[in-house]
Amino acid sequence: MKALITGASSGIGRDMAYYLAELGIDLILVARRKERLEEIKRNVKVKVHIISMDLLKEGNVFKLHESVQKEDVAIVINNAGFGLFGMFSKTDLRRELEMIDLNIKTYHILTKLFLKDFIEKDKGYILNVCSSAGFLVGPRLNTYYATKNYITKLTMGIYEELKHQHSHVHISCLCPGPVSTEFNQVAHGIFSLKEMPSQKVAKYAIDKMFRNKLIIVPGWSVKLGLFLNRLIPWKLSMAITYQIQKRKCPEEKY
Repeated sequence: MKALITGASSGIGRDMAYYLAELGIDLILVARRKERLEEIKRNVKVKVHIISMDLLKEGNVFKLHESVQKEDVAIVINNAGFGLFGMFSKTDLRRELEMIDLNIKTYHILTKLFLKDFIEKDKGYILNVCSSAGFLVGPRLNTYYATKNYITKLTMGIYEELKHQHSHVHISCLCPGPVSTEFNQVAHGIFSLKEMPSQKVAKYAIDKMFRNKLIIVPGWSVKLGLFLNRLIPWKLSMAITYQIQKRKCPEEKY
């Protein structure tokens, strides 16, 4: 059994790799920063196949799937992605389009291609790393929230299809709150809420994935927040989210 992890060079992806290695599962690690992947390889005892690749390029996404066809891939973890803080009228359009390519198109393509493979074998796990943002509206982090809504709802829909097909293929989405990763540096913001350690989130997610859990939400405070959000009007929810995001970008006027 092998697990393929995108965005494996840091944060949740890296820590999932370490935890899966502890479970004795061989790894296929995908990211741009080859030296980070080689560091993981040196620190684990399982077999590791490193693929240094930029998944922003659509052609590379198809090449990735093709390149591992002869591997015994039983787990696919879509984790590569990034965010961008700021008012929608001011954020960089090119960067947002790159975010859509990575956060949506890459997930969509790999989910579809590996899902078809797994259905043919009638086994396998797909874990899409989403966010609690996948259930919310995100002023000041608009495009990121929108991408996570897309993948969360896509994953849920596929789950229902597999259930009606009586399939032994399992799909889950990880929806954490703030996690201690490199997200802040890339997105140019500061989390105002307490961050969970990425190691804890990674272990929790893998354990729940193997238990065939659809929506994986680490932390009782995040679970409670998402539950309460369902009970309040959308406009109030958006106002609360706006203020939370505002504290992440203190240099902005509005």
